[in-house]
Amino acid sequence: MPDPGPDKAKVAIFVSGKGTNMAALLYASRLPGSAYKIVLVAANDPEAEALTLAEAEGVATFSLSHRGIARAEHDAAMERAVLDAEAQYIVLAGYMRILTPEFVGRWEGRMLNIHPSLLPKYPGLDTHARAIQAGDTHAGATVHLVTEELDAGEALGQVEVAIWPNDTAEKLANRVRVAEHQLYSRVLSDYVSRGNDPEYLLERVRECALALPRTYERESHGAPGFRVGAEKSGKFFAYFSDRHHGTPHICLLVKCSSQDELENLVETQPQTYHRPAYYGASGWIGVILNRPDVDWDDVAEWLERSWRLMAPKSVTKLLDAADTF
Repeated sequence: MPDPGPDKAKVAIFVSGKGTNMAALLYASRLPGSAYKIVLVAANDPEAEALTLAEAEGVATFSLSHRGIARAEHDAAMERAVLDAEAQYIVLAGYMRILTPEFVGRWEGRMLNIHPSLLPKYPGLDTHARAIQAGDTHAGATVHLVTEELDAGEALGQVEVAIWPNDTAEKLANRVRVAEHQLYSRVLSDYVSRGNDPEYLLERVRECALALPRTYERESHGAPGFRVGAEKSGKFFAYFSDRHHGTPHICLLVKCSSQDELENLVETQPQTYHRPAYYGASGWIGVILNRPDVDWDDVAEWLERSWRLMAPKSVTKLLDAADTF
């Protein structure tokens, strides 16, 4: 088996039957450039064909029939298997069970599903027959995030499949399934690798920074920066750094309260913080963004801290007043 590499995202797949999408995801994970590896295939049916395929390919499996078990108890057993496999994401591939809201909430943003329609059209069942009956020219598939509401999570990618004259639901389903196999692996790989995408990370930083009062974006030495105050006299409170000065880090540069704090954080949490060249001498710390499990609430707090250190008191009063409500 090819070495999956240490930096690939670890994915668990939930299945209930043959597992054709699971197989497509597994084989795609072994191609050059894939950003994920399959560490577990789990099923609610011990006889599912997908388990046989996974075992033959050397992938760890887990199975537990849901019959006679409370839904929450079954979810808990599946989740324990996922955590034991150290999976970071869950992918549903023909998993015919509705998960509890508690389970879905714990995996918010880290669980994906594929649906055989162009959502928001035709959530639920009988999607192909409904598309044909409606006179649509195209059907298709959608990869989306899983939320408590069925088939309502954010769409991450879609592919269209033409509906032929006198088409049948069965024939259309077969063609859509082929399209699903192409779509799912591409979307999954893109999604789990977004933490190394400077454009994605900058957009997340921008969203947090510009939510603060009297802030605006301005380039500084070729890199995006964020200032607070008047257009002419405002001060930078954050910079976005994309592997500058030879470091491997994509990071947010923010002001520390002191050099002692900076040195302590860099020494005790080197996986999260680093001392940026040139900026570090002036009390700026680098919050590393291209790492697993970035806490964006923590990033927002750093931005606010730095903003408060650089903003005029007349401006910080605006935020203080808003916080009282």
